[in-house]
Amino acid sequence: MAKPPEHNLIQGCLKGDKKAQKELYQTYKASMFGICLRYAGNREEAKDMLQDGFVKIYSNLYQYKPIGPLGGWMRRVMVNVCLQHIRRRKNLFANTDIDKVAHLYQAQEEVFSQFREKALVQMIQKLPEGYRAVFNMYVIEGYSHKEIAKQLQISESTSKSQLSRAKATLRQLLEKQIL
Repeated sequence: MAKPPEHNLIQGCLKGDKKAQKELYQTYKASMFGICLRYAGNREEAKDMLQDGFVKIYSNLYQYKPIGPLGGWMRRVMVNVCLQHIRRRKNLFANTDIDKVAHLYQAQEEVFSQFREKALVQMIQKLPEGYRAVFNMYVIEGYSHKEIAKQLQISESTSKSQLSRAKATLRQLLEKQIL
């Protein structure tokens, strides 16, 4: 059975080879930075998350099992690092009942598809941190509200209300750009 193309790169990183570490970083930095940008409030915070994420990746690379793609494993590590950054500032989540904010969001999902990814990322960065975290986890990463609640140590109701508020806020930002 042939070894995956990343095998030698992984082995080099595990041995502490700086050249292999640099190559791994160069190969994945853009996609990992994209993840960080979605969770961060600005580019500087995203750079901090990226740096912390790669430190975590290098130190935990021995745990990677080549049953799935390396990029997928790295993505999960990076998301967890971003969530750790957010949990450090946990008080940013407000407990609000979803029924109180449901009217804020009118289903217009097609509006999101009209904008380039870069513009959407910039709008996502304008969201308050709690909204941004839940929006990314639910809409982009595919977590359930139960999983989000567990990861962020909030209630499922809070997760739902944060998502509703995030969508309403994004809709308002999109409408401002359209008009």
